[in-house]
Amino acid sequence: MRSRTGKMIDNFSLLLTHSLILIACWRLLSRPDLDTDTPEEPRGFLKNIRHRGAKPEDIGDA
Repeated sequence: MRSRTGKMIDNFSLLLTHSLILIACWRLLSRPDLDTDTPEEPRGFLKNIRHRGAKPEDIGDA
């Protein structure tokens, strides 16, 4: 049989984790940059290709 303190710890852990998820969602949704639609610079592989002058159509399988 389970003790009463085991149930309390289970409830506390559920409350704590769900509260942290709620805080994270609240902070993400309240960011001001979510309201703007500015295009970003390409990152990684495409950025290197564009700087070398290649067109995206030139990229293909070997």
